[in-house]
Order: sequence, then structure tokens, then C-alpha cells
Amino acid sequence: MTSRYRSSEAFQGLNSPSPRRRTVVKAAAATAVLAGPLAAALPARAAADAPAFLHGVASGDPLPDGILLWTRVTPTSAAIPGSGVGPDTEVSWTVAKDKAFTTIVSKGSLTATASSDHTVKADIRGLEPATDYWFRFSAGGTDSPVARTRTAPAANAAVAGLRFGVVTCANWEAGYFSSYRHLAARSDLDAWLHLGDYIYEYKSGEYAARGTVVRPHSPANEIITLADYRTRHGKYKTDPDLQALHHKAPVVAIWDDHEFADNAWSGGAVNHTEGAEGTWTARQAAAKQAYFEWMPVRPAIEGTTYRRLRFGKLADLSLLDLRSFRSQQASTASGTVDDPNRTITGRAQLDWLKAGLKASDTTWRLVGNSVMIAPFVIGSLTADLLKPLAKLLDLPQDGIGVNTDQWDGYTDDRRELLAHLRSNAIGNTVFLTGDIHMSWANDVPVDAGTYPLSASAATEFVITSVTSDNLDDIVKVPEGTVSAIAAPLIQIANRHVHWVDTDRHGYGVLDITADRAQMDYYVLSDRTNANATSSWARSYRTRTGTQKVERTYDPV
Repeated sequence: MTSRYRSSEAFQGLNSPSPRRRTVVKAAAATAVLAGPLAAALPARAAADAPAFLHGVASGDPLPDGILLWTRVTPTSAAIPGSGVGPDTEVSWTVAKDKAFTTIVSKGSLTATASSDHTVKADIRGLEPATDYWFRFSAGGTDSPVARTRTAPAANAAVAGLRFGVVTCANWEAGYFSSYRHLAARSDLDAWLHLGDYIYEYKSGEYAARGTVVRPHSPANEIITLADYRTRHGKYKTDPDLQALHHKAPVVAIWDDHEFADNAWSGGAVNHTEGAEGTWTARQAAAKQAYFEWMPVRPAIEGTTYRRLRFGKLADLSLLDLRSFRSQQASTASGTVDDPNRTITGRAQLDWLKAGLKASDTTWRLVGNSVMIAPFVIGSLTADLLKPLAKLLDLPQDGIGVNTDQWDGYTDDRRELLAHLRSNAIGNTVFLTGDIHMSWANDVPVDAGTYPLSASAATEFVITSVTSDNLDDIVKVPEGTVSAIAAPLIQIANRHVHWVDTDRHGYGVLDITADRAQMDYYVLSDRTNANATSSWARSYRTRTGTQKVERTYDPV
């Protein structure tokens, strides 16, 4: 998340003489105009006349008896992502119990067309629970890479443990996706969770690494049209580290704002100018269409990413969509964060979440949550720290300690949800959160003002960004400099916060047993180095029945 406020001048339209701070690509632009920037989305070895699988393969949303398989075929050299051209192409898929494909358990075929950007999804059923499988696609005599996937445990299975990689906020121009590479190197993941901001929408150079573009994305303009969003997704899927992780384990993904535009809400976004950039309705529809084309996500409710997966008797995972239904972010000066008519979830989704948590019979209730739910006030930070922190969190730079893009801006929804957990004695609820570009380990108090005298209703593990700027990047000081000063002050003002690291990039590994849920936090040596190393930083856990976080001194 970043602060990208727009001038009212941008509402004057595409033909306005007023200076524009971004290049707008019209939806009706001809393929010839798009060909240059679109071609940049492909690796150097573009397809000639034979079909090619240039964007890898992926799997997602594991079920006890099924898995969703994905790929994108490039049928001809002209049929690049977003081009809207290329012939219908038959794509077959094969699933086997072994990497050599000697024991085939499922096969079939689909037709890739320009109308779906030549992406295909195969929703495979009839598989065995808690089982590794290998799969590949084929077209025109060409085979895709071979990938591993894994089904979920049977619904009533007694599961000893689960292990998930956890990532968020991967900005292409800000560095390399080494977090994905290090997760792919593991052999112990049941799945990996992407908590939002899988792609970023900005034009080239607008949001990079401390202002420096490490590697240019495509298209160079801010993505607005369906062709733009398809091209950007296609560029991301050429990343070798991202492909490697998709080839190693199934993903469970939700979106946040940058899959659309910065600080998106149901009727617009901070980074969207109505009129000059078309209508929000059209832009949102384009972003959603491209997302569902390019991601191995099985929407339980069409057009959203909120859904629920179950992993035996050990855990269920409620996945939230906190962009499609939310009210516009409040002004902290207006005092409307407590308005009961404003919502972050929408009524239907909040009721769905509450009902699911209450009905759950698993040991753990996990919630995939794109923005932080634990309350956060800035406290008495010095001016030199307050200004960059306010920029990162989209706050007025006057010291008011609330981030209205998070649950702090929708306090009535949060109060209702936490009261529901307490009044129904729903324990072992763990929020898994992205967005904020920092690492946190939080209790989620019913009343932050009196905590720890008041109860904690849940716990929260927040994962830092893969590459997107965090606090030391904004201040442009050596890594660790800001965190050493800011973290203690944040914890003094927020007694439910057990740990915060404001400065480093990386990923998490969540390990769950009947006794505890533990998050191991890993950090990268240098996001701008394609060969960055990874090291364990900290671990926190919540033990069953406690609703509180505690530090533990060894990773799993």
C-alpha cells in the first residue's frame, strides 16, 4: 500500500490540456499500437509458429478430492498476453501420481481462446486426499513444465500438522522475487498463501525501490484496460522464481488493492481518476476478469475471492475479499471511522464469515485477511519518523494514529466480528495478513484502550512485503535503522503488539499442530539482488485456547 493522491484536474478528461501524471491507454487502442509494450511481457524466446508454455503452470485451491490447474498457452508469436489475437488451441492436461507420469489418474482437454487470453483452467476432481500429484499441459506436440501439487486432507481426517508458505506485496519494479525462490526450495509445503498485491498497477517508475526501477515491468503505462491488466499479469508470470513456486505447491490467493488500483473500494480508488481513466466500473471489471483468467483461483461467489477451504479436522481457512464491497475510506479528521453504516466486508460477507467461524468444528480457524485487523495508533513518534510512517500508511501527516484503509477505518465491522468471537466462545482464530509492508505479531484485543486488562479475541500474524518499499526504504536509511527506533515506540503505544519489524522484506512459514499455530518470519539479504539469500528472523506462536501470541526461539 502507498499513498497516491490524485489532483481534481485529472477529472477534466483525456483531451484536457492540463498536464497528466500518467499515460492513459484507451480501451479501443489497436493491436498494432499495443504490440510494442505487449511484446515486452514475453521472455526473449518468444514462440514462433508452434504453441509454447512461456508462463509456466500453476495449481490452486486444493480440495480433498480435487485441485484447480492453470496454464497459458502462446499459440503463435503474435498471440502475446493482452493482444486479443491468436487461434483457438486445444490444450490437454495430464495428472499422475508420479513425476515420470507412469501412473496417470486423470486427463482431458480444453480449448484456449483469445477471449480468455489463451489461459485455461482445469478443475480436476476424483483425486485422493492429502496426496501429492504431478501434472502438465500439452498443445501441438509441445509439453509444458511438469509441476507438483497436493490435495487437502479429507474433511474429517485427523491431521498431525500443516505447513504453508505466506507471502504478500510483490512489486516487480522494486526487486526480485527471491522469497518465492526460497519457498520453492522447500519440500515441506502443503500449499502457499498469497495475501494480496500479487501484481501492482503503477506506470513504470512511479513506484519502485527507493525510487529506482530495478527491472521495468510491462506495459510501461499504468494499467487501466483489460489488455493492460492481462499484459501485466503475463509479465509477472514470466518471473522464474514465481514460476518455480507455482511448480512446487498449490497457491491459495486473495486480492488486495493493487490488483485493481491503490486503495480501491467498491466505488473507486485513490489511484483512479473517473472519466480521464474511464469508469471505475469498467476498470474494476477488467481487473477482475484478468485476475480470474491468470490466477488458479476458484471463486465460490462469482466476482469475488471470498471462500472457505478445509484441511481436515485441524484447520479451516476463510478467505476474505476486502475491496469489492467496502465503503470509501474515511477521513481521519471527519471522525467517521466509527460510522455503523460504513463497512469493509459488506453485510453478506460479514454474515458469511461470522456463521462460518461459529459453525467451524476444526481446531484452528484461519482467516486470510488482506489488511491489518489489530488496532494501531502511532503514539508519540518523533516528527522525522511520523512523516514517512504516515506516507506508508496513507495517514494525514499530523499525528492522528489511525489507518483508515485497514480495519481501523471500519471499527463497527471489527467490533461486531470480535464481539461475535467472544460471545460465542470461538477460540483459536488466527488472522493471516499482508498489505502493510512490515512484519507484526499481534493479539487482537476487544478493547485496545484497556489492553491487557481487556480480553484478546484472536491473534494475528502480519507478513512483510516481498519487494514493496517499507519504512526504511521510504526514509532511505540503512536497513534496521528505523525499526530500532520506531518499533519500541509502536509497542509502547500498542500493548497488544508483541513484535514489529518496519524495515525488512521476506516471507513467512506457518506451521500448525493441534497444540499451536506458529509463524516463522524469514528476511532477504537484498531485494535488488536476484541471488538474495534468506535467513530466519523471528518466530511467534499462539497456543491453543489462549488467543494470545508469544515468542518462541526456534523455527519449525
